[in-house]
Amino acid sequence: MNQATAEYPAISVEGVEKYFGAFQALKAVDLSVDRGERIVICGPSGSGKSTLIRCINGLERHDAGTIRVAGRELDEKGRNLDLIRREVGMVFQHFNLFPHLTVLQNLTIAPIRIRKMAKAEAEAEALAYLERVQIAEHANKRPTQLSGGQQQRVAIARALCMKPEVMLFDEPTSALDPEMIKEVLDVMVDLAEDGMTMICVTHEMGFARSVANKVVFMDKGRIVESADPETFFSNPSNDRAKAFLGQIIRH
Repeated sequence: MNQATAEYPAISVEGVEKYFGAFQALKAVDLSVDRGERIVICGPSGSGKSTLIRCINGLERHDAGTIRVAGRELDEKGRNLDLIRREVGMVFQHFNLFPHLTVLQNLTIAPIRIRKMAKAEAEAEALAYLERVQIAEHANKRPTQLSGGQQQRVAIARALCMKPEVMLFDEPTSALDPEMIKEVLDVMVDLAEDGMTMICVTHEMGFARSVANKVVFMDKGRIVESADPETFFSNPSNDRAKAFLGQIIRH
C-alpha cells in the first residue's frame, strides 16, 4: 500500500445495496475495516454474508452505495476493479484451483501474468508461501492429489502470492471434513497474528472468539449487530443474533 492511500480505511462500505432480480440481497450495508483489523461476518444462510464480500472484491456488482478499498472506489460499473483485486485476496469455499496445473503453477500464474513477475522470482516466492502454510512438499502435485484441507491451504498461499493488503475468506472451512478444519484455521490464525487485515465469513465461532476484533452479524441483507467478540457472545443486543447463538450452543 502506498503512502498516498495510508490515511484511508482498508475497506469502506457505505449504503451498499444488491439485487438479484426482484430479490434484494443487501440493504443499505455500512462497514468500515481498518488496517490490521480482523472482522468475522456470521449469520443465517441467505443473510447476505457471501454476497457482501463478493461485492467488496468485485465478483458481484453492487447496485447502489459505495465500496472503497484503500480510498479507491469500486463503483457499480466496475471501475478500478483490476487495481482493487491486486489489493484484495480471496479464498473461496470450494478452493477454485486449476486442476490441470500443479500446485506451484497455480500459485505463479497470477504474479507472472498480472504483476509481470519473472518466472524464477514468482516460483521462489510461491515456494516460500507454500512453506508458510506447511505444504511445500506438494508443490509439484496436482490439486486432485491433495486432501481438501491441503487444497484450501494452497488456495490461501495462492492469494498471498499477490501480496494483498486485505484477505477475504468466504466460509473457507465449510466444505472440509471436520479433521481438516483445524489445519486451515491454524493458517488463518497465523495470518491474523502477523497483522493481516481480514474479513472472514464463517460459522467457526471458536475462531471468531479468539481471532476477531469485531463480529458482524447479518440477517436478511442487513448488518443488525456489530460488536467486539466478548460483547457479541456474552450479551448480543439483537434478538435474531441471540437466537442464532442459541442454536449454535445447542448444537
